[in-house]
Amino acid sequence: MAIITLSSDIGLQDYLVGAIKGQLLSQDEKHTIVDITHYLSNTNYPQAAYICSNAFKHFPANTFHILLLNIYATPVTHLLVARFMGQYIICPDNGILTMIAGERPREIVKLTLPPQAHELLSITAVVAKAISYIEKNETFFEQTDLSVTIVETLPLKPLLAFETIECQIIFIDNFENVVLNITKEQFEEQRRGRPFVILVSRNEEVTKISNHYSSVPEGDCLAWFNSAGYLEIAINNGNVASLFGLQGYHENMNKLGMVTQNKHFYHTIKIFFGL
Repeated sequence: MAIITLSSDIGLQDYLVGAIKGQLLSQDEKHTIVDITHYLSNTNYPQAAYICSNAFKHFPANTFHILLLNIYATPVTHLLVARFMGQYIICPDNGILTMIAGERPREIVKLTLPPQAHELLSITAVVAKAISYIEKNETFFEQTDLSVTIVETLPLKPLLAFETIECQIIFIDNFENVVLNITKEQFEEQRRGRPFVILVSRNEEVTKISNHYSSVPEGDCLAWFNSAGYLEIAINNGNVASLFGLQGYHENMNKLGMVTQNKHFYHTIKIFFGL
């Protein structure tokens, strides 16, 4: 029976998550349902992609991942069903699929919704039935037209130069540790064995990679590669985001009283090599 994960921006204050689980179990009571999170920001796609991609990859093959993110941003006529890296992703056609995968998956099908499927539970009822159908039809993607047009949005990429890397903050966790959009492999390839300086703020620098939070004295700033393999900035027993005014992605900084030419804002941190 299927393993199914749920990720959404709908919270846990009401009955909706429970009702969706009921729909899935009504199709097959032996389904295993796992919550990833229900507190995604409906406009912060980089954060959602970071959370979902790094959770999804730890599940067994043929797991179904249902992602309900900003589902009403446009009229909902269909969802996407993709098979990627041996797993299934079911999500809105709003660009989040390619941000999670880092590319356009080769196998994508549009799951057409009936005209009367306007509210969330009528949409997820279709998803529940689709999962049961796909489980029983191994040739589902082979029998379907895969040359569909979808909204494609690529994940944030760090700006690489010989002497610098300019990174964006893609996630701030519950302890206010800051995750940057560069992996250990990317960092070491760009570093080439050279010394480096991570400029956290005007007066705060990090010049080495630590193994864990307690590698430095309490109150000191550190950098390390977290369990997802991304560069993370933290303070031992402190809150680095608040202390240095670091912020993640914002859809519209004008709402915060900040004016930018681009409605998308990313707080950047620079790494300098050879200093």
